[in-house]
Amino acid sequence: MSDLTQPLQDAIAEAEKLVETAPFIRTEQDLLEGYDYLAGRIRMAVQMAFDHDLDRPLFINPTHQFSRQGLDNPDAIYFNAYLQEGVEYVVRGVRGTTADLSFQVMGGAYTADSAATSMLAFDDRELDIADDGSFEFTYVAEPGAKTMIVREVYNDWDTEERGTLWIERSDTVGVPAKPLTEQRLRRRYEVAGRLLTGSIQTWLAFPHFFQYKEPVNRPTAPQSTPGGLSSQRSSIGHYELAEDEALVVTVPECTDCAYQAIQIGSDWYVSTDYETHQTSLTKAQAVTDPDGMMRFVISEHPPGGTPIANWLETTGHRTGALMLRWQRLERDLGPEDGPVVEKVPLADVPDRLPHFTPLTTEEYAARIAARQRSVARRMLS
Repeated sequence: MSDLTQPLQDAIAEAEKLVETAPFIRTEQDLLEGYDYLAGRIRMAVQMAFDHDLDRPLFINPTHQFSRQGLDNPDAIYFNAYLQEGVEYVVRGVRGTTADLSFQVMGGAYTADSAATSMLAFDDRELDIADDGSFEFTYVAEPGAKTMIVREVYNDWDTEERGTLWIERSDTVGVPAKPLTEQRLRRRYEVAGRLLTGSIQTWLAFPHFFQYKEPVNRPTAPQSTPGGLSSQRSSIGHYELAEDEALVVTVPECTDCAYQAIQIGSDWYVSTDYETHQTSLTKAQAVTDPDGMMRFVISEHPPGGTPIANWLETTGHRTGALMLRWQRLERDLGPEDGPVVEKVPLADVPDRLPHFTPLTTEEYAARIAARQRSVARRMLS
């Protein structure tokens, strides 16, 4: 069995080359982030290959601050469970107080050539939730169904709490697991290797289907998210800024949804450090001006030399992804609900904001401390 791990070893070597030759690497920071990204991809691949058993399904948490992928949402906790066609599954849980809890069944997988197919998508408004927050539903996997994805999304990091969730097969619950065999173990290493290289190839290519087809610094009007939820709309784009430039993003606060947010990400198509930097904001975290508008500033340095509440830090990334999300909508959105963006010299930002209110160093540090505590409290890893 000396060659048992060879498929994974070979995949790690191939993945390292994919990272090292990424076309957007310009600085040492880009490369170091690539190696860190690689570690998260290895972690995800091993977890997804070894933690799951089609006979004993469970929700796996493969995406978090130590394993980022697919412009992961800083406000979301993600869970994945593999499905088998024709099998009945029971999903049980207790609803927490997060802004949104949604379920989606995917056919196929995201690849370097295409997006996965959304076969079913709904949020907890369609569930019968008891007074104590408990719920239960059954699902028989349709032909082509491969994965159930659950997203639990926070609008207010400080006060909302996640719930509990689990899944089981009706026909195998209570049945002991099959004994481990060399064949099964060998297959898991092979699957881990394929997941590793496949995920890196996918997420290097994926933003070019959508984000990077748009003109730079011009995010789209709200639209259905590719492969996303029926109750979600998103505005996608990408930015390019010199060190002395900024984007001013103006968007109406939406009162017809439970969750609204903006984030920026790196060219690795992942979230940037949202724990110790302010690289994302929800409508609960942002300041809304008296006219009902939220005005965000994206820049490397704080506008006016002092942080403001709605500043998004680019953390050394001259280019990157930009995304706004609306979830648990009660109505559809139009172009007037979306962002208006202006690129300006950083020095001119205070003049572009009708309510420019600098924060003290201590006030901004308190905002970062609150982010750290909230991420630590909800963390699954």
